[in-house]
Amino acid sequence: MGLMDGKAVLVTGAGRGVGRGIALEMAQAGAAVVVNDLGVSLNGGGSDDASPAEQVVEDIRAMGGRAVANHDSVADWDGACAMVKAAIDNFGRIDGVVNNAGNLRDVLFHKMSPEDFRAVIDVHLMGSFNTSRVAAPFFKEQGSGAYVHMTSTSGLIGNLGQANYSAAKLGIVGLSKSIAIDMQRFGVRSNAIAPFAWTRMVSSIPSETPEQQKRVEGLKKLVAEKIAPFVVALCADAGARVTGQVFGVRNNEIYLFSQSRPIRTAHTAEGWTPEAIVDRVFDQFANDFYPLHKSGDVFTWDPV
Repeated sequence: MGLMDGKAVLVTGAGRGVGRGIALEMAQAGAAVVVNDLGVSLNGGGSDDASPAEQVVEDIRAMGGRAVANHDSVADWDGACAMVKAAIDNFGRIDGVVNNAGNLRDVLFHKMSPEDFRAVIDVHLMGSFNTSRVAAPFFKEQGSGAYVHMTSTSGLIGNLGQANYSAAKLGIVGLSKSIAIDMQRFGVRSNAIAPFAWTRMVSSIPSETPEQQKRVEGLKKLVAEKIAPFVVALCADAGARVTGQVFGVRNNEIYLFSQSRPIRTAHTAEGWTPEAIVDRVFDQFANDFYPLHKSGDVFTWDPV
């Protein structure tokens, strides 16, 4: 008996990398899988390869599992409807949605076009909303269901040249928490994971300077398939009490991230003026201000 026996799961962006690993692990755990992959280039442009989803389906069927391919875009509402319908039509139910599909358009903020920003928001944030919202009535009716959304330390901490990606990924954290709150009454849970993995998307990071080269060499040690077991555990019935959390998975390390809470307070009986704030509040808070760290400044040790 597998942890996901009798369940059906949609995994977006499942043709390669992290998504492929999740789809295969889900199948190995007993789930029927809708393998979604648009088969486009890294920046979301024209077709890069139309076959990755079918290849993953073949791999799942070869191990005795059940799977179907889907090539719709998560950024399109009708496409999201088609993905969920594929689960219902082929497997009779849907029990989990793993929002893994993504794209990149890295550029420094003062050079970022509205199109660069919108393209990434549409796939990551709107895409996560679309698939989650389409599945929500089915989860509500059956009184169970699990969402797993991929966030990133680019949003949780920060990275250079990724204002679009960081905004989308931090937005996903808010989306996941709101889903968890709104749908708790129906037995539905929602969590976010920041995956550390060397994938096609991560491989686009520049490696021109010695510092960049060192970062890339470190990232190459991060195995994409290591994310999958944690995703399966979150979607299984055994993980039903876990909801509204933000995790990280980095090879054999698993992190629970903090969430925003007040850490200092300042008050006055007279009310504040701008001058009083400058004179008193900024200095009072200064020791607790967060520095402009990037992800690599926080995760400085080699992965286990």
